Amino acid sequence: MAVKIRLRRMGAKKAPFYRIVVADSRSPRDGKFIEEIGYYNPITEPSEVKIDTEKAKKWLSNGAQPSDTVRSLFKKAGIIE
Repeated sequence: MAVKIRLRRMGAKKAPFYRIVVADSRSPRDGKFIEEIGYYNPITEPSEVKIDTEKAKKWLSNGAQPSDTVRSLFKKAGIIE
C-alpha cells in the first residue's frame, strides 16, 4: 500500500480550502483518508498554512510520499529541506 500526503479539497465552489491528509494512493482525492495533519487556505492574503510538524515528520519517516504541492508547503514550513 502506497501512502501519500496530499491535499483534500474542501470549501465552496470557486473558494477552495484544503486539508493536508495522509491517504492511501488508491483512494479518491476527497475520499477516505488515514489522518489529517493540517490545512492550507490559498484564498487568504497571505495564504494560511497550518501543519502538525510532529505528525508530518512521523509519516515522512514511515515512508509516506508528499505530493508536489504538499512538498512545497513542507519546504516553506521547514519540515523538509
